[in-house]
This record gives sequence, structure tokens and C-alpha cells, in this order.
Amino acid sequence: MRKKRQYIVLSFASTARAMGWEKECAARGIPGRIIPLPSEITAGCGLGWRMLPEDWEAWNSRLDGAGYDAATPVMQ
Repeated sequence: MRKKRQYIVLSFASTARAMGWEKECAARGIPGRIIPLPSEITAGCGLGWRMLPEDWEAWNSRLDGAGYDAATPVMQ
């Protein structure tokens, strides 16, 4: 069985925002990936951006908070 670890999941109001976020992160070299939102997050369009907490800490101050709705820690 795979060991669970903590991630930060960003939720989005729309699929277009999530796809735009993915494109921006790829262009800027921001680590993470698009995932279906975990069941513990009931918000937005059903897509989220998952990243490691240490990556979140490193990039958070340089990210546009208007691009996502919420950042939630989850175990996966």
C-alpha cells in the first residue's frame, strides 16, 4: 500500500480557470498537476492543482491568488 502524504490542492471556479492555471504553471516551471478534486473538497469546477507543501511555500508569494478559489491541505 502506498504511503499517504500531505499535498496542497488549489480549487477553481471554472474549468477554464483550471486550464489557464495549468498553462501558466507549465510556462513558469511551477511544480504540480491538475487532478480531480478530492471528495473532502466540495467547491468549484471539480478540478484542482495539486502540489507539495514545500513547493507551495516556495511559490505562494509569487502566485496570483485571484487565479484560484482556495488552497486546502489534503492527505493522498
